Amino acid sequence: MGDGDGGGCDRWTLTSTGRFHIVPPMYGGGEINTIPVLDLPPAPRKRLVVITCMDSRLDVFRMLDLEIGDAHILRNAGGRVTDDTLRSLILSMHVMNTNEVFVIHHTGCGLHRVTNADLQSRVGLATGQDAAHIDFLPFDDLVDSVLGDVERLRTLPLLPIGITLHGAIYDVHTGTLHRVI
Repeated sequence: MGDGDGGGCDRWTLTSTGRFHIVPPMYGGGEINTIPVLDLPPAPRKRLVVITCMDSRLDVFRMLDLEIGDAHILRNAGGRVTDDTLRSLILSMHVMNTNEVFVIHHTGCGLHRVTNADLQSRVGLATGQDAAHIDFLPFDDLVDSVLGDVERLRTLPLLPIGITLHGAIYDVHTGTLHRVI
């Protein structure tokens, strides 16, 4: 991105009016998008955190009827509750006073029904490096993966008492969000 190939942005600027201007080179430098960012508080208005997959097909805002500034969105491969996800979640809850968490996995996930050995081999073949030390957190069962991640949150003593936890599976074919817990 940003190398002038037309695929990225060459300039991102924050103006004195608090609007974020993205000016890609392929449009001749004209503004195509502005988002008022300084008008929003850093803490989510709905006190909500969503943990979900990085899959580009997932529009979390539309899925949960959210607006920018409503929730913290934590995304990673598989939407798994990793140590780094916990780091962000703990800060969100204790610094930004969030009190509700949605864990959302989805159908058609690249980590569903693959193995660590398969993924480690693929990375090794592509790079010539040993990736055996990486746990990519693949899973065989969507419901079990959601339940396991929600349980990890439920039993973590660093999270505030009384938070609300939800687990769901998003069907990428129908656009339906199915509650698991």
